[in-house]
Amino acid sequence: MATTASAQTRTLFGHPLGLSTLFFTEAFERFSYYGLRAMLILYLGDAVINHRGGLALDDKQASGIYALYVGFVYLLALPGGWIAERLIGQQQAVFYGAILIAAGQFALALPSGGLSFACIGLVLIVLGTGLLKPNVSVMVGQLYPEGGVRRDAGFSIFYSGINLGAFVGPLIVSPIAENSDWHWGFFICGCAMLLGAVWIKASQGWLMGAGAEPFHPADQRTKRLGWGGIVAFLVAIALIGIALQSGWLHMNVSNSAQYTGWGIFIAAVLFFAYILVFGGLTTVEKKRVVVIFLLFAGAALFWTGFEQAGSSLTIFADRYTDRGFFGHVIPTGLFQCIQPVLIILLSPFVGYLWIRLAVKNLNPSTPVKFGLGLILMAVGFVVMVFAAKIVVTGVKVLPMWLVATYFFHTLGELLLSPVGLSAVTKLAPPRYVSQMMGTFFIGLSLGNVFAGLMGGKLDPKEITQMPDVFMQIVYLGLGAGLVFLALSKPIRKLIGGAE
Repeated sequence: MATTASAQTRTLFGHPLGLSTLFFTEAFERFSYYGLRAMLILYLGDAVINHRGGLALDDKQASGIYALYVGFVYLLALPGGWIAERLIGQQQAVFYGAILIAAGQFALALPSGGLSFACIGLVLIVLGTGLLKPNVSVMVGQLYPEGGVRRDAGFSIFYSGINLGAFVGPLIVSPIAENSDWHWGFFICGCAMLLGAVWIKASQGWLMGAGAEPFHPADQRTKRLGWGGIVAFLVAIALIGIALQSGWLHMNVSNSAQYTGWGIFIAAVLFFAYILVFGGLTTVEKKRVVVIFLLFAGAALFWTGFEQAGSSLTIFADRYTDRGFFGHVIPTGLFQCIQPVLIILLSPFVGYLWIRLAVKNLNPSTPVKFGLGLILMAVGFVVMVFAAKIVVTGVKVLPMWLVATYFFHTLGELLLSPVGLSAVTKLAPPRYVSQMMGTFFIGLSLGNVFAGLMGGKLDPKEITQMPDVFMQIVYLGLGAGLVFLALSKPIRKLIGGAE
């Protein structure tokens, strides 16, 4: 769609008008995603009351399926970035991704679908998110060709849209799903994503051409190979599904999730090695790709702790937290509203803080922000260690323990995630920017897999191990954070002034 002169020049509070297009598109998508996340582990697991339509799987099966879903939902960001960059452009990728996500939610909403339709729905959501997530973020960067701290502020505002959807989704979906039927929750999530698809189409003229065409179009031979690979991939998924459904193939989902986590890590290392060796990069570009790999590793470790919100911390809220409130029981999924509402409240101040510090030449470097973010994640789990020690005595804890944990995690996220997204758009070689953004989401994928598996470790028969489980995350976050702080100066040299 051609952009008008007014669309090209209009701004909103000093930012391109197209930022509102991407802000609300992402808000609808996050409503759908976090609404689903607030329900999924409970819908799958043995904590479900069957009359609500749950599947009543045991903890390890439920955690395995959850881990595979949240792992692949971001893993496919890498091919999703390639498809947009080489074949269809970011705008088309985001639109078709929204349609696939909505279809997946509606498959989950079928009351008589059972495990088979649940898996079909999750696969569709995985495919759609792989197209949508990396490319909507790339378009945010394209709206700020001048770069600089203004782009960081734009990403902070965009991040508020992410968390607006993440807050409203569980707030609306959880009470309905937990008090009546899970399938109504999935239906609401599907409707929200349809609204997102309509919005991106209706307002794409404000994007000033960002993402309208592939940034680095493939030649005809590569296009044929690309489309052929996509068709082969989809056929393979269908055949695996048929084999599992008919009993020809059996899978231990918990073990499969663990293998998937290590497979993701190996694939990421191989991808970065390929880009460095065969990507035709200059020396400066190679150094910056090394920095993106370090940010990928730091992000993966951070999300391993942070994304416990959808697995172990949800189980903790459901089983070990006193949710009574003036004669009513707080729905478990509502605890997942805490982080996004904190981010909505705090992110404008953090974005303003970076601008003010930059004016005084005091803005912390990207590796320093990553290190502090990881340390704050670890502090959040120190709180959970003490909460778990109370639980092992047979007493349920007050919700404030989870609130305190989410507060520290939110501060860590604001230091790490929007800054990481912005850094990738600045550091990535122009012809690989979507794929590099995909690698940042692969870090999220890797963290999600291991975070999902943690839910299976909270065995109610071995509750005394809970403090040790949480303490492992403390050591992980604290150690990684200190490494980033210690190596901040060498990493800044590799960046070479791109900040």
